[in-house]
Amino acid sequence: MTKGAPVKKAAAVKKAAVKKAAVKKTAVKKTAAVRKAAVAPKKASAAVEGAPPAKSVAKPPKNESRTALVRRARRIDRELAEVYPYAHPELDFENPFQLVVATVLSAQTTDLRVNQTTPGLFAKYPTPEDLAAADPEEVEEILRPTGFFRAKTKSVMGLSKALVEQFGGEVPGRLEDLVKLPGVGRKTAFVVLGNAFGRPGITVDTHFQRLVRRWQWTDQTDPDKIEAAVGALFPKGDWTMLSHHVIFHGRRICHARKPACGACPIAPLCPAYGEGETDPDKAKKLLKYEKGGFPGQRLKPPQSYLDAGGKPAPPLGAG
Repeated sequence: MTKGAPVKKAAAVKKAAVKKAAVKKTAVKKTAAVRKAAVAPKKASAAVEGAPPAKSVAKPPKNESRTALVRRARRIDRELAEVYPYAHPELDFENPFQLVVATVLSAQTTDLRVNQTTPGLFAKYPTPEDLAAADPEEVEEILRPTGFFRAKTKSVMGLSKALVEQFGGEVPGRLEDLVKLPGVGRKTAFVVLGNAFGRPGITVDTHFQRLVRRWQWTDQTDPDKIEAAVGALFPKGDWTMLSHHVIFHGRRICHARKPACGACPIAPLCPAYGEGETDPDKAKKLLKYEKGGFPGQRLKPPQSYLDAGGKPAPPLGAG
């Protein structure tokens, strides 16, 4: 071995140590950046026009107490009530019969498509008696745009016949009676009870299920169990509007595939913050309906919705 070999070896070891330290430092910075990106901004709601900023960052602890969960859930609902003071059922209807039929038709399609279809249906068959006695093929043709039109025709004609024969042509105002009607389950029944009769009910649709699990209100997946778990967190009188708030938020901001986290007014309260786009400008482009400046789902929305900048949906074939 030459005399300079130990010196070269020491230099190589020193160079390797310096390189290792630099790599470690870079990794630490990268980790810190990722952690920083996953922290919800204190004023995430600024991206949603008219939405009040959430007041503090509040991630739920791993062992969250029952009391803490109730408080957090109710606070989220209060925040949403400020963001969506005009929240309402997004099906057009003028009476309980129209609502129960429209809700049955909304399965596997959008409320917009139902709202564009029911004017023609109710113009021709305005009462349960009329629809029960209709020609099935004519009803099928009217309902074709909603999809699964044969099954839906059978359901709405069947429930109309049941209303005539069992309830004097009137929609009953009791859960146990509503769920006996063809095509009517608990979700549909609660939509009708809450919005046509003013009787509290929780509507566990796909948006409601997704959001309450993201917020860690429950880990249940069965709709009936979700209904029971979430219902226990709120006073019964809040159930109907709670449903509207959650569903409105799910349709406008907290989407299934690309939630707009960076434009979310309750980001500081959300355990799932960071699952979607966190950049405020990019997130704002993901907003839908009135939050994104687009028409809503109802052809005849309530005045409060229009006053808040909402736009009516176009009729069938107009757009």
